[in-house]
Amino acid sequence: MFEAPYPPWDFTDRGSFAFETVIKRWPVILTGIIDNIYCRNHDLGISLPSKTEAEKAHVEEVIAEGKKIIADIGQIKYDMARDRPLPYIADDGEPLVDVYNKELDILAEKKKNTWLTVPWLYSEYRLIRSFFVQTKNWRDYDPFLAQKEATFQKSSKAIYQLATTMHELEKDKEMLHSDPENLKVIFKEMVQMCLWGNATDLSMLTHMSHDDIQHLQAVGRDAQTARSEFILRDDQEKVWQYLSSLGGNTDSRVDFVLDNAGFELFTDLVFADFLVTYTPYVHKVVFHPKLIPWFVSDVTPPDFKSATNSLLSPTFFPQQSTPEGAPASKSSEESRAHLYEMVKRWESYIESGVFALSVPIDSPLGASDEKANFWTSPYPYWNMQELAPALHKSLQESSLVIFKGDLNFRKLTGDVQWPASTPFQQAIGPIAGTFPILSLRTNKADVIVDIQPEVVEKLDKSGEKWRYNGKYALVLFQPRSN
Repeated sequence: MFEAPYPPWDFTDRGSFAFETVIKRWPVILTGIIDNIYCRNHDLGISLPSKTEAEKAHVEEVIAEGKKIIADIGQIKYDMARDRPLPYIADDGEPLVDVYNKELDILAEKKKNTWLTVPWLYSEYRLIRSFFVQTKNWRDYDPFLAQKEATFQKSSKAIYQLATTMHELEKDKEMLHSDPENLKVIFKEMVQMCLWGNATDLSMLTHMSHDDIQHLQAVGRDAQTARSEFILRDDQEKVWQYLSSLGGNTDSRVDFVLDNAGFELFTDLVFADFLVTYTPYVHKVVFHPKLIPWFVSDVTPPDFKSATNSLLSPTFFPQQSTPEGAPASKSSEESRAHLYEMVKRWESYIESGVFALSVPIDSPLGASDEKANFWTSPYPYWNMQELAPALHKSLQESSLVIFKGDLNFRKLTGDVQWPASTPFQQAIGPIAGTFPILSLRTNKADVIVDIQPEVVEKLDKSGEKWRYNGKYALVLFQPRSN
């Protein structure tokens, strides 16, 4: 299998974001999981007086298992702070146990198996999941779910605004179709929306009026120019030229390798909706989730399935504040109607197969699937053809595979210490050219590629943490080889 000519990022460089992660971020994440379980145990304990004897026995069993998980995670925090060896994963019956344990043996031989010496890409491994799987009552528990839902609910304003924008696009559908340049403007805004992944960066799409749509090219040019300095490599034009060449191809398909649940998944669905509803270039979209809860908000099949239900629920989002007794504003009611209309369209797409999950939509946490297990393996994506041939074959059938977010970018490039000017094609190894790739990545880790040397020099001299402060981004396109 392919091996990069440079070492992977690990925690030995104390000036790296990797080191900051193991010293600061992970302890906070692990403490959050402990708090989450403690709160659930507390609520269960309060309920005991109202239970029958049989019910009490069950609740006490759940609480005891929760305490065991807390102790196991607490031990990991203790070991991490003392640079102790990573433990093996117990044979819990779920996928990838042998894969991780064999890799840990190899790392031990290299004396790279402690918390401060192990490669970063390996260290976010399946151990925490195993603590839950080894119980009777916590196997289906997602310790990150409450955090995902809370973040999602805080995005209601941008969600309603985007729904209204999609409604406005429907009214101007014929105008958009008449001039591909107009579609290109919206496409680029959709790319930006999914690139930055938060409401503060959606200034154009969340405030687009009918008049703006009538003057798309001027409005879009101004919006793109304002953000261009923060996109260190921008292949938007290249990917649009490729995508627009798919017109007339009735089986064209786009795949999204998903990143975060909540608002980011919502924006992925909006982008997918635009591609199949408003352009003649795409006819199907496949979404690829992770099969277990991952660090920390990655989309699982239950997240995907619940997204439309949450968006349609009249109680999921907090009501917009109005004077006491006053009715909701007309604009608020209209936005809710626009959201309902859009999400019902998504449901029809899911039912008809226009939108599809790469695994059965009812897959429980911890399910095994040859087209999804690889996403939570310790391997770079350049090993996909050898280690996940069914997945690789499926992606070869796609017209475009969009890899969302920082972790997917790190796995595409092996999280290797490439020189920052290394071409993307070189950095992704043998996967390059086997299917069309679009990577949308906000810089939140040390690995960087495909940046001009003079840009790297300028940013390094600036003193800002440009590699991982989230201020800069990459839009990288690698076409299929002829």
